[in-house]
Amino acid sequence: MSSSTTQIFYASTLYGAATLAAALDSGRFAPAGRRLLLVSTNAAVPETTTPVHRMPGFERLRDRFDEVLDWNEAIEPLHPGGWTPRADDLPMLQRYLRQLWKLDGGPGRKLELVVESLQVAPALTIARLLPEASIDVYADGLMSYGPTRNRIDPLVGERVRRLLHLDLVPGLTPLLLAEFGAVAEAVPAEAFTKVVEELAGPAPESAAEAEAEAEAGPVLLLGQYLAALSLLTPEEEGELHLRMVRGAVARGHRRLVFKPHPSAPDAWSAALVREAAALGAELTVLDRPVLAEVLYRELRPALVVGCFSTALFTASAFYGLATARVGTRPLLARLTPYQNSNRIPLVLADALVPDLEEPAGAAPLAGDALADLVATVGFVMQPRLRPDLRDAAVRHLSGPHAAAARHHVTLRRLTSLGLPGGLPVPRHPGLRRLARRALKLRRRALRAASSVRRG
Repeated sequence: MSSSTTQIFYASTLYGAATLAAALDSGRFAPAGRRLLLVSTNAAVPETTTPVHRMPGFERLRDRFDEVLDWNEAIEPLHPGGWTPRADDLPMLQRYLRQLWKLDGGPGRKLELVVESLQVAPALTIARLLPEASIDVYADGLMSYGPTRNRIDPLVGERVRRLLHLDLVPGLTPLLLAEFGAVAEAVPAEAFTKVVEELAGPAPESAAEAEAEAEAGPVLLLGQYLAALSLLTPEEEGELHLRMVRGAVARGHRRLVFKPHPSAPDAWSAALVREAAALGAELTVLDRPVLAEVLYRELRPALVVGCFSTALFTASAFYGLATARVGTRPLLARLTPYQNSNRIPLVLADALVPDLEEPAGAAPLAGDALADLVATVGFVMQPRLRPDLRDAAVRHLSGPHAAAARHHVTLRRLTSLGLPGGLPVPRHPGLRRLARRALKLRRRALRAASSVRRG
């Protein structure tokens, strides 16, 4: 054990803590003198949300770490997601954290920081406050397959060594932080599922429970609370969940379990229970905070239904469960801005997960075709950050899968980036100015007509 090294692991969710535990168990980190888990509660109102280290099952992960630190307590009354320290305050705050967490900075001492979502606070803030620390990033689900959402200060980005991720889409390499040379390294699925077994507790032993496990499992419906992300209105998300119920019943299922997002309104669950009863089915609402992966082990569901949740991919890749999606295509069309980091998860769900309401849809993409699709969308999202992806985008948009990619990229972006499928752009500077002026006049006319209709 290297007594001169201190490792700080940051986690804001139980899923993240479980991923870290799996990475530690599989030897992805060298031994260290101290291992500290830094937890943060990033909900809009942290005081009303159960922090990671107090969630059911966390105690089974606790022994991987020497101490648990609370970021909310360290910076109270400031909010973890909204606070970014001023540059002039950094030296003072750095000394404060070293004293608070007893971080010795003498000769030969090493500090290693492991965070999720480095592009935003609080992970980015923590990285700035520990400038001497090398950085490893672990993936927070499907977003790791997309490009870095914001340009990161090289003083932080150049310290990133690795991107640790679960192999949710076997064979697909994440794009996140590759511009800094971060090496993508998969955490073994077996290590993660073993941690989930710990969280779930002992397996059932009685004959009655074993017999119940042998029966066909229910359909598990996953709520994501997309209204909180402003991706849908509350009414639209309520309708999305109702479509999950109707689609599952239409496939012949009569036992349904709904796992709501912890922040979702209770009224949604009540509406789903009524809808299921009206269709001749029974729906149970889970009222305990638990990972979806724990439910896979407990319920062995016959089908897992969601929109674009990471849990859809752990269900199929790690547990061999059937999955289906609902409402992915309309969300792709309305997601703004185009650089929104939810785009790649939506693209992956749309390309790989069968549609609940159209079981006989197109075959999922695989291999090079899937990698090129992700590279295409990644380039269109971040052309300045990842210009190296342009060749893959041109190849994909000129190849046999180009038609299937049209709903993943907008005509405007194809045109502005000069990609196949875009409109031809005049080369003469004068003609381009006239084209831009005509486009502005057309937009003004459309806005005026819209105002007249509303009036």
